[in-house]
Amino acid sequence: MTATHTPAALTLAEAGPQSLATGAVGAALVAIERALNGTDDWTDAQQSVRQATVGPVDAGSHTGLYYGAPAIAFMLHTTTADGRPRYQTARQTLDQHIRRLTRQRLNAAGDRVRQGRSATFAEYDLFHGLVGIGALLLHQAPDSDELGDVLRHVVRLTEPRRHDGLPVPGWWVDHDPDPILPTPGGHANAGMAHGAAGLLALLAHATLAGRKIDGQAEAIERLCAWFDQWRQESPDGPWWPQWISRDQLRTGRIHGPGRPSWCYGAPGIARAQQLAATATGDRTRQATAEQTLAACLTSPQLDRITDPGLCHGLAGLYQTAYRAAADASTPTIAQRLPALAELILGSGRAAGDGFLTGHAGVALTRETIRTGTPPRTRWDACLLIT
Repeated sequence: MTATHTPAALTLAEAGPQSLATGAVGAALVAIERALNGTDDWTDAQQSVRQATVGPVDAGSHTGLYYGAPAIAFMLHTTTADGRPRYQTARQTLDQHIRRLTRQRLNAAGDRVRQGRSATFAEYDLFHGLVGIGALLLHQAPDSDELGDVLRHVVRLTEPRRHDGLPVPGWWVDHDPDPILPTPGGHANAGMAHGAAGLLALLAHATLAGRKIDGQAEAIERLCAWFDQWRQESPDGPWWPQWISRDQLRTGRIHGPGRPSWCYGAPGIARAQQLAATATGDRTRQATAEQTLAACLTSPQLDRITDPGLCHGLAGLYQTAYRAAADASTPTIAQRLPALAELILGSGRAAGDGFLTGHAGVALTRETIRTGTPPRTRWDACLLIT
């Protein structure tokens, strides 16, 4: 296995499999989980790993947890969940590239801050940015200096700033959240994939793991206060907007609610707050977060989800709720999981083979349902729910 810093050196056929979101990495995670569970043997898993690493591994500065060297490293580290040092040389090589990549990304982020420009998803989010790299380091190199510096940058992102005269959160971006959903003047994203919930979950996980830096507790407080500010009440349960635009900042008017999904909805946000509450000993916030997540598991909220996948579908809701149930102070969430499991087991095959919206993510969740135990590989660490 070789790594390249030059994106142009890779063909589409070489680059495509390295995507955790849509490529062969997701199928490899399924095969590895099943091999560790004894459902399949390691021959299948080894073949899947080869398919995900068919060419040189992209280690360019544009890579992140869901593509290239970090995605391949995450996959290979899951093979060691039973204590056997598989792919040791490849893992060590990739870890060196990831530390270099982290330094490059932090330097670029520091330059952006000094120039007074707004952040971007590519800088900080779970899929492409430093939150995802931080999750990987917390999983694989929790004592590293690089993780400490990532946490410092995340803390800095929680500090308020001004954008064209308007007070905004530090993770404010100038670009739209989606090409078909414009936010003139920018927005502050709330979700786990691209926004405040991801920042909060990473800081909470680091705190729970005993990795703390100056300002971390205050950053968690700021993020929780921001979610309190934008929490919306309804007879069906609390919810949050997917993002806050300049117009919403000025008027306070929010449209919604959206579907209760992992990526943008109340389940991901509530799980992040539950983790933060556990990390800080805030029992009131923990109870509120758990009540919020439990409300997502029944009609009419559950009826808004028609997709089986992880990102914004039934599988992501189940896996998030499953992890939350293990930490919950009451059995309510756990009691509502069997009905959701039946929906997932009875659903058809997801469109595509990928991890985020396709068959691989659903298959991994079905393994959780089938075994009734936490994933051996902790594959869902890349969702920041564990």
